[in-house]
Amino acid sequence: MRQHSYHFAVTSDSTSHKLSATVRPAYADRGSGHYDILLTLMCVVVILSNIGGSKGVQLGPITTDGGFFLFPLAYVMGDITTEIYGIKAARRAIIMGFICAILSVLCFWAIIALPGFTDSYSVSHDAALEIALGPLWQMVLAGVCGFLAGQFTNSVIMVRLKAKWLERGLVGRLMGSTGAGEAVDTIIFCAIAAPVVGISSFGQWCNYAFFGFLWKTLAEYACVPITTRVIAWIKKHEPSYQEKLTHQEG
Repeated sequence: MRQHSYHFAVTSDSTSHKLSATVRPAYADRGSGHYDILLTLMCVVVILSNIGGSKGVQLGPITTDGGFFLFPLAYVMGDITTEIYGIKAARRAIIMGFICAILSVLCFWAIIALPGFTDSYSVSHDAALEIALGPLWQMVLAGVCGFLAGQFTNSVIMVRLKAKWLERGLVGRLMGSTGAGEAVDTIIFCAIAAPVVGISSFGQWCNYAFFGFLWKTLAEYACVPITTRVIAWIKKHEPSYQEKLTHQEG
C-alpha cells in the first residue's frame, strides 16, 4: 500500500527495521536548482547573522544579540538540505557558509583600510564603520566554529536516523538533531562571541548561552510544520529523489 502523494511506503515497525538494514535511504542529486537556492539562502543568513550578532540586545531579563532571529533559519536550511540531498551535500553547504563568512571579514577589512574623505562627516562615518565592523572577525570566528560543529552534529544525527527509519519519523529527526546541534553550536559560539557583544560576567554569559539555546531550539521547533511541508514539496518536485524512491520501493 502506498501514499501516492509523496510515494512514502507504509510499513509496520518491525518491517521498517528489516528494510532499514537492507535498503539505503533515498537522496536527491546535488545538481538541482532547489539545492542552489538552499545553499544561497544558507550563506546569506550566515553572513547576516554574524553581522547582527555583533550587537548586544537586552530584552527584559534576556541577554542576546542582534542576530538571534536570523540564525535558526540557517539550521532550518541545513535540515532541509540534509534530509533531501544527504550528508555530502550538507557538508558542502556548511563549508560554503564558512568560506562566505571568511570572505565577508576580508572584504570588511579591505573597506576599512581604504583611505576615506577628510571632511568631518566622512571621518566620523569611517570611525563608526570601523567600530562596527572592525571586531567582526571575532564574531565570524565564533559563528564559524559554532556553525561547523553544530551543523555537522545536526547533519550526522539526521542521516543516521534516516538510515534507520528511511522516510518515516521526519519530525523526530528534525527535533532530535536540532536539540543536539544547537547545544554544541551555542556553547562554542557564546564562549568566543561574548566579549564582542559586551558580556563580561559569568552570570551574563550563562544568561546569554541559556536563552540563546532555548530561543534557537524553540524557534526551530516552531518551524517544524513549515519545514516538513517544504521538504515534502521539494521531494515531490525533485525528479532525482522520486527516482531513488521508486528504486527503493521496487
